[in-house]
Parts: sequence; C-alpha cells; structure tokens
Amino acid sequence: MNNLLYGDTIVAPATLPGTGAISIVRISGPDCFKLVDAVVQLKKGTISDAEAYTIHFGEIPGLDEVLVSVFRAPHSYTGEDSVEVSCHASRYIVEEFVRRLITAGCRMAQPGEFTRRAFMNGKMDLAQAEAVADVISSTTAAAHRVAYNQLRGGFSSKLASLRGELVEMTSLLELELDFSEEEVEFADRTRLLDLMDLTRSHVLRLADSFKYGNAVKNGVPVAIVGATNVGKSTLLNALVGEDRALVSDIAGTTRDTVEEVINLDGIPFRFIDTAGIRETDETVEQMGIERTFRKISEAEIVIGMLDVTAQDSTIKSNLELMVSKVDFDTQKLVLCLNKVDLGDKKDVNKNVSMINDFVTLLGKEIVILKLAAKRGLGVSELCSTLSRLESHLIPNSDTTFVTNTRHYEALCRTAESLSDARLALTSGTPSELVAEDLRLAISSLNQILGQDLIDPETVLHNIFRNHCIGK
Repeated sequence: MNNLLYGDTIVAPATLPGTGAISIVRISGPDCFKLVDAVVQLKKGTISDAEAYTIHFGEIPGLDEVLVSVFRAPHSYTGEDSVEVSCHASRYIVEEFVRRLITAGCRMAQPGEFTRRAFMNGKMDLAQAEAVADVISSTTAAAHRVAYNQLRGGFSSKLASLRGELVEMTSLLELELDFSEEEVEFADRTRLLDLMDLTRSHVLRLADSFKYGNAVKNGVPVAIVGATNVGKSTLLNALVGEDRALVSDIAGTTRDTVEEVINLDGIPFRFIDTAGIRETDETVEQMGIERTFRKISEAEIVIGMLDVTAQDSTIKSNLELMVSKVDFDTQKLVLCLNKVDLGDKKDVNKNVSMINDFVTLLGKEIVILKLAAKRGLGVSELCSTLSRLESHLIPNSDTTFVTNTRHYEALCRTAESLSDARLALTSGTPSELVAEDLRLAISSLNQILGQDLIDPETVLHNIFRNHCIGK
C-alpha cells in the first residue's frame, strides 16, 4: 500500500444532488481530515483526531447540519484516508459545500478518479474496477449478479488461475534455456501440450461467454418481424404497456426500427419493432425493409408475426421469407399467430393448421403461440416463453460471464497466442520461441487485470472516464 501515490486530495458528490433526502460528498487523499476540519465544525472534537469507522455529527457553518464518516488508510475504498459527508440533498448545499472544500485546498475529482485510486493503491484489480460501473448501471437481477460476481473477484480469480498455468509452462521452458548445452528437458512435452489445450479451452469458454454476458448487460436482442399491418407495433406497445410505436392501418407506417428494453424475470430483452416486409417501390420504405433484414441477422430471438386472417397463400409466402432469414444454429424463432380472436370468420383455424403443418415438415425447433395483440391476449404467455428460452442467462453466484469488449478481445489474443505456442511446440521450434508465444498469452491476461499495461495512462484514462464523477 502506497498512500503517497497521489499527493493531492480530491472531492466530489457521490450521489446526484437534488434527488432524495440526503446527498453524500466524498473526500479522499492525504490532507482530507485537515481540509474537512477547515470547513466542518464537529459538535465535539475534530475529524483529524477521530477514530476510523466512526460517524460524527457536525455543522457546515451557515449552511447545513451533517454526518461525517471517517475511514483511515489503508482500510478505505481508495486505500487512502477518506471522509464521506452526508448532507441534505439540496443542489445549492452540495455545490456550496464542495466549493468551500475546494477553496480550503481540495481538487475536484475527475470521472472515475476514486476508483482509479483504489486500483492504483492495490485495493482492486482492473477487471474489478471496471465492474464498479457495471454494478452501478445494472438494471436487472441478472446484470447485477454478473457485475457483482466480477466486483467480488470471481472473474479475476479465474484469470489468475489461467495465468498461473501459463507462468508454470513458461518457467519450465525457460529453465531449459539455462541448461541448453546439456540438452535436458524439464517440461514434459506431452504434459505441456495437454496443459496448453486445457488452458486454451478455458480461455475460449470465457471468450464464448461474451455473447451471453453482452445480452445480460445490454439486453437480449429480439426482432419483431413480419409483413405490414400484421400487428408488430401493436405487440410492442402491449409489451411495453404504452404507445411506444406508431400504430396505423396504413401499410408501411413503421419505416425505421423502434427499440425498447423490457425486464422479464430479471433478464433484459431489447425488443426491436421493424419495418413491414413487403414488395414496394417507395425508396424510404425499401431502406427500412433492408434494415429489417439486418436486424434479423443481429437478433438472438426472432418473433415472426403472422396475420392468420390473411389469405393462405400470403401467409405461406411471408412464413417462407421469415424462415429463410433465420439461422437456426444460432437463433431462435417464435411464431406469433395474431388475430386468432376472430375465430372462423376468416378461415383462422384453417390457416393455423396450415402453419402447424408447415412447421412440422420444416423439422426445426420453432415455438408457435396464438395472439390477439390488440386485446393483449397471449402476451403474458409470450413473455413467459421468452424468459424460458433465455433462462440460461440467469446466473448463480459463481457464474462468470464476460461483459466487457476489452476483456473479450484480450481473451481472443490469449487463445491465438496459445495456438501459436502449440504449433511451435509440435513443429520442433526452439524452446525460447515457444516461451515467447506463452509470454504473449500472459501479457494479454495481464492487460485484463491491469498488470504490465502498455501505455498505462491512455488505457486507464479510457477505462475510468466511463465512471461517474463520485466514483
């Protein structure tokens, strides 16, 4: 612990002023006790003389009564001497209090600077520091569990284990270099290959989890597609509970995608209402249809809307078009048969049977649901179905998902370096070159944890600028 790593003392609101009853102002740095004493008068004693982990009643003269919490290095969030002052949430009070602290000698903190100091002072590694922002921004149970597991060090411990295996391999190979003239092998080649394969498998498994981690963090992409006027926008509005999408009997009303994130059983789903698929010469509408096809390719789940009151030939052509755009190896298709409440007045039952027969002959895993989106019938069943299809995204306390693009790219580089090392080893390449590939793999893992950073100032700035200013 190096409490002198930073020579100045910083201050910032840790909560949003003007909301709630109480705001917290955070101060951290070597002079924080002296500077708070210059602005806050305690009812008894001073902050400089206060014991750690104690709370004191005080007053900012002429401004507010406050509670002052004391934390002494190294046992604080930043690893430095720190103070948290709870005052009333008036924007004027918070801004005036911060102004007085700055006048006394504090500096306004940069975004993420408290967490950056925690990282630099060894209170957390870089992966944990990045998880702070994810915990704060999490809006669902699944996103919170993933971020909290990373904050507690679950992801870091897995990386540390993998790094340990790589270091062991590299050490054995480099040891051979010291005895190169004696032509001895300290590293059993068969065991080394097995260890490389096992480590690479673990790395790839973590990298593959990025798809799920990204869905947990940003929402499972669900594209609502179908012909014009089949009820796509009506369904989105029924899911959201408000008129989010424009509903009209005019064909081609939706010309661009409309997105909305909805929390279903702790999992965020990002619904995308797309332009209706149909033949058209209208340039703007055609652009919307082309964007629809792109959104289908990007979706995890495709909700195919079919109007069962349409002519059977129209239904079949629309169904064939939707099925042709879905990759069943990576995507799920849910067919929603809309307007079933109209009964047999328009051959509804006959059309439903035709659709069921088509899906059976297709031999693909397709969920079929009956809807009356305008009346909200079948919407709850659709929500339950979506939750069931993505239930694997509900993590337990030990689940590790990669949610950060930087981590994903570093893991891919690690796997690539391990592949190069394996190829070199099986090709009879000298041990020092094999060891170099392993060192590259270690370096990639180090970059996730914040060790041996390349151009650290640039890397850290890009990471911590995404934190709120009080963190």
